[in-house]
Amino acid sequence: MEIWNTRSRLKMALLFSSLLLACSDSDDELVTDKVVVRGLKTVLVSDQQDTTNRQYPSVLQPAALTVLSFETPGKLNQLSLAVGQNIEADEVLATLDTSALELQVGASEAALNQAKANAANAEADYRRKEILRKDGIISAAEFDQAKTARSTSKAQVQQSLKQLESAQNNVEKSVLRAPFSGVISSVEVDSFATVGIGTPITSLYSNAAFEATFSVSFNVIDLLSVGKPVTVTLADRPDIELPGVISELGARADTVSSFPVVVSLEESLPTLKAGMAVGVGIEFSVPRGIGYRLPLQVLALNKVPDGPVDPNTPTDASLFVFNEASSTVEERQVQIGGVRENDVIIVGGINPGERIASAGVSFLKNGQKVKLLKESEQ
Repeated sequence: MEIWNTRSRLKMALLFSSLLLACSDSDDELVTDKVVVRGLKTVLVSDQQDTTNRQYPSVLQPAALTVLSFETPGKLNQLSLAVGQNIEADEVLATLDTSALELQVGASEAALNQAKANAANAEADYRRKEILRKDGIISAAEFDQAKTARSTSKAQVQQSLKQLESAQNNVEKSVLRAPFSGVISSVEVDSFATVGIGTPITSLYSNAAFEATFSVSFNVIDLLSVGKPVTVTLADRPDIELPGVISELGARADTVSSFPVVVSLEESLPTLKAGMAVGVGIEFSVPRGIGYRLPLQVLALNKVPDGPVDPNTPTDASLFVFNEASSTVEERQVQIGGVRENDVIIVGGINPGERIASAGVSFLKNGQKVKLLKESEQ
């Protein structure tokens, strides 16, 4: 769900502003023939905007998360890993007891030596029978048998050599090292446990690159593209804003009309941690090309539109425009094209130079007589 929810966000802001500002208006009321004339605070329509900003809630996730395991089975030695521990590239994370592995190396070396001896004997036998065959002393079958034995013994040497290399590699694989600098995300096993090939030992993520994922509606997904810049704000530190880009767009909805979007941060900070709540701000063009930025309190509490503001389709709302000729307020329907921070972008229904009621609007009615307060009084 989007952070910008019209009913919840606008109404809360308007409720407080209406209560506070309405109280301040009481001192500015005039009484003429027992008719109360309310002092009116206004804002001037002048600040043009061609973009709106929408905020989406998300959680920081590491861009690179790796689950590490051994490539050989064995029994773990003492583990000293802890979640959140900082790790340097190539640092030893865990080791296996190499007693059994070293026995395999010794057995493979013995087998290789035996194979080499057999090969030497087969080679000597072949040389002798080669001479005997030339002199016609032995049959062709005996010579072929000696030739075959020589080839077989050579193959056995190569096989024993490969077995020795494999046993030696298993000893080297008994040490699990970090493929990159990062932070331990989880530890999946206990010390001295027997593990197999591929058994998860620990997970490591890089704290140099983060991403955030959220979902948008069908109407919004068509407005986005890979590479579009965004702004990522930390929920606990709204003063910290980091640049990012859209790196992935889902072509298939996770749920009904909810399409996933992945944002990659272009910068990082030492304070960033996986799991931190963030808001992703995305700029959209105003639906009708240009709009006017006004504070939230120009909207009456009971006139707030129901539902989120879609960047494609302006949402109807109403506000009060000051009529200088009659010193009254006119209720007028307008169109909201989006939001920016605590302001709304009005894209239709108002004109530059008009003054819009900005305080106590929930207590105003169409045609009500008012007194425009001077700039110093506002």
